[in-house]
Amino acid sequence: MSNAEAVLSDDDLRYLLASIDVAAQARAKGNHPFGALLVTEDGMVFEGENTVVTSKDPTGHAETNLVRIVGRELSAAQLAGSTMYASTEPCAMCAGATYWSGIGRLVFALAGTDLAAIVPADSVDQTIRMPSREVLERGHRTVEVVGPVALQEARDVHADFWH
Repeated sequence: MSNAEAVLSDDDLRYLLASIDVAAQARAKGNHPFGALLVTEDGMVFEGENTVVTSKDPTGHAETNLVRIVGRELSAAQLAGSTMYASTEPCAMCAGATYWSGIGRLVFALAGTDLAAIVPADSVDQTIRMPSREVLERGHRTVEVVGPVALQEARDVHADFWH
């Protein structure tokens, strides 16, 4: 278990696996295989899936979609006490959206570097290679980051997708 996983609870693992299920749902709809959940301190759960292809919106990443949903539904205090669970490490855009939303904690499975190794180097789907932790550390408030969490399911949802 890595240092990043040392603070992972049973609930964290359950929600992280659920975010991977959301990623599989996105893939089944023809979108990129990314999913995210937000869980509030009092147990409300919100889902966001990638909709880049079906919505024809390049910003339709799972985490950004989720931030749009919870931003309309939750107070700043609720967001600060919430945890976002992501099937894959959020990209720079999504990490920024997480920061600006006021969410207090991020837990992710597949590392961005591992995703980059899966996606062909000449793919138009390559991302900005900046770890979410680095994006979040540059802000003026602290966002707790836990991850990557090594889960085979997080790799499996990408199998044979990026070609």
